[in-house]
Amino acid sequence: MNLLLLLPDNMLSETSAEISGRQLKHLHTTLTTKVGDTLCVGILNGDIGTALVTQFDTETARFEIDWHSASPPALPLTLIIGLPRPKMLKRIIQTATTMGVKKLYFIHSWKVEKSFWQSPWLTEAKIRENCILGLEQAKDTQMPEIHLKKRFKPFVEDELPGISQNTRKLLAHPGEPNPCPINIQGETTLVIGPEGGFTPYEVDKLKECGFQSVHLGPRILRVETAVPALIARLFCA
Repeated sequence: MNLLLLLPDNMLSETSAEISGRQLKHLHTTLTTKVGDTLCVGILNGDIGTALVTQFDTETARFEIDWHSASPPALPLTLIIGLPRPKMLKRIIQTATTMGVKKLYFIHSWKVEKSFWQSPWLTEAKIRENCILGLEQAKDTQMPEIHLKKRFKPFVEDELPGISQNTRKLLAHPGEPNPCPINIQGETTLVIGPEGGFTPYEVDKLKECGFQSVHLGPRILRVETAVPALIARLFCA
């Protein structure tokens, strides 16, 4: 945890806050916090500041906060991913959030098992939990938007044109002739397939929507590896 992300319910006033639960446990067991220490804190969808610990025990911790800066800028990227296996899902959400993605869509496709959509990791509470973990890692406060789309064709035909309008449209797909570009500028929409990739029909539908297919080389990567690899290649740190 590089930033203690506070929720509105944590705030006692504009410059004071109180926490308990998971975050308090982390302060006890990992950071060995004590009264008088200072911590980096942020308020959800708001500013970042320095917090002075004024009370600290096994039940709660209280802080006085000096707000001083905004959160880091978001990536100009809308990320669309074929729904991965549940055990990968939480890692992908955390990774994408940490890297600055603020618009993330999980979509169905032929190679996505229907049972994946029943995963408890897709509940609103679990998605929010993993987003918060990603934000705390990155010292960010801006919660991403995550959308779930269970029908491929209606999404691509009816929604994707509007979502990707006025952006550079890229489809990451192994075996295509074009290498993934490096350090691009401007708003981008990137589509990544599920484990096993998109079918030829799905690739054609995405190309009809204006997407250019690109590759990362001859090796086939897992989705959880492809996501950070593509983002790091596309956007200069």
